[in-house]
Amino acid sequence: MTTDIGQYINGARVPGTTDRFQDVTCPATGEVTGRVALGSAADVDAAVSAAKAAFPDWADTPPLRRARIMNRFLALLNERKEDLARAITNEHGKVFTDACGEVERGIDIVEFACGIPQLLKGDYTEQVSRGMDNWTLRQPIGVCAGITPFNFPAMVPMWMFPVAIACGNTFVLKPSPTDPSASLMIADLMKEAGFPDGVFNVVQGDKAAVDALLAHPDVKAVSFVGSTPIANYIYETGARNGKRVQALGGAKNHMLVMPDADMDKAVDALVGAAFGSAGERCMAISVALLVGDAAEQVIPKLVERAKALVIKNGLELDAEMGPIVTKAALERITGYIEKGVAEGADLLVDGRGNSVEGHEGGFWLGGTLFDNVTPEMTIYLEEIFGPVLSCVRVKDFAEGLQLINDHEFGNGVSVFTRDGNVAREFGRRVEVGMVGVNVPIPVPMAWHGFGGWKRSLFGDMHAYGEEGVRFYTKQKSIMQRWPESIEKGAEFTMPVSK
Repeated sequence: MTTDIGQYINGARVPGTTDRFQDVTCPATGEVTGRVALGSAADVDAAVSAAKAAFPDWADTPPLRRARIMNRFLALLNERKEDLARAITNEHGKVFTDACGEVERGIDIVEFACGIPQLLKGDYTEQVSRGMDNWTLRQPIGVCAGITPFNFPAMVPMWMFPVAIACGNTFVLKPSPTDPSASLMIADLMKEAGFPDGVFNVVQGDKAAVDALLAHPDVKAVSFVGSTPIANYIYETGARNGKRVQALGGAKNHMLVMPDADMDKAVDALVGAAFGSAGERCMAISVALLVGDAAEQVIPKLVERAKALVIKNGLELDAEMGPIVTKAALERITGYIEKGVAEGADLLVDGRGNSVEGHEGGFWLGGTLFDNVTPEMTIYLEEIFGPVLSCVRVKDFAEGLQLINDHEFGNGVSVFTRDGNVAREFGRRVEVGMVGVNVPIPVPMAWHGFGGWKRSLFGDMHAYGEEGVRFYTKQKSIMQRWPESIEKGAEFTMPVSK
């Protein structure tokens, strides 16, 4: 039995107008569990039209009332978070505990958005000139769209729509068709919480739906998370069509391990950050930069830990790593492993050929570890997005820092050290947007905002936090004076403070 998965438009689940479908599989078994309708341009237009119609009344709703409805949504998410996590594990493959963590981090953003009355407060200056006052306010921009990836089907959408909607906008979400069920579960909870019809809509789909959103004249802003080539395309296309665009791209996150680091903790961090969620995270650590004799201490422990990973169906609570999301992704990752071997890296742990008893049809790959990787190798340069950790040996801090700064990506990075000066200099000098000191996955909390540098971010503003509020609103400045304070006669010079 398979489930048909469609659209959510104007407060209801609908099949849409498409005649194109894509199978949804359970990565642990390889079985087809659903069939998702790939939305057409007509479906996109219906969703955008519903959002546009809902916008005036929703924008006029006082921020406190919007926050109260958001708070009811927050309560429902907390009640149903395990159901949502289970759906994520069934379609994505990540272990259940990790899926629960994903939902929790999304809930953080919803909780932040409940503070929107304070976040929307403007600035006021009395008497900027004689008899004149000046103030600024922030107003919603209209219909906003989110285009989100497979690896976080709940959390990444919640980086976007709670802040956008709390600010008074309406929203159209285009999730990944690989694991689409979470988006509809969220839509149902939004309806139950009391959001008016049309405020939140979901259009499943592929490039056709994306292009329709980018071209639609009534979509005012687009947020995206995914690979760098697509982020670049969305940024350029959206900007050309007059939209505000925030496009988060790829990553090649490094961890610099200094010789004075606590090596056991560094190994724990590398194993969790490289192999957690099967490496299918934009904040996964995929390169270990081992300084001096740190390599001789770290490598044997990494080999032991990579071989001992508990790999099984993510619904089993003792699982440490689940399957790869799709067969195509598995083939792509194994292709990178083959290329690493061909280019001369030392393959210390080979995850290929892994199988799980009772789930032989699943998309399985074990943790994979390379040593003596060099900066010219493909596995160093490109984002693999799988459980493959490349170890690069460097002679000192300066060489490691230079390698990080020379890389085209600048999403996340970490240093493990006991030296406060090294940590301080690393934080100051590294050209990366999110930095961890003895923290392997430095994902900022809800009120700080998420975003990288270089080719990991296209646009001027990071996701969520106060940056999100700025992205989803327009500033307006008002200067005011009254007839009693206006001097008689025409003014032909630039106004100045008097």
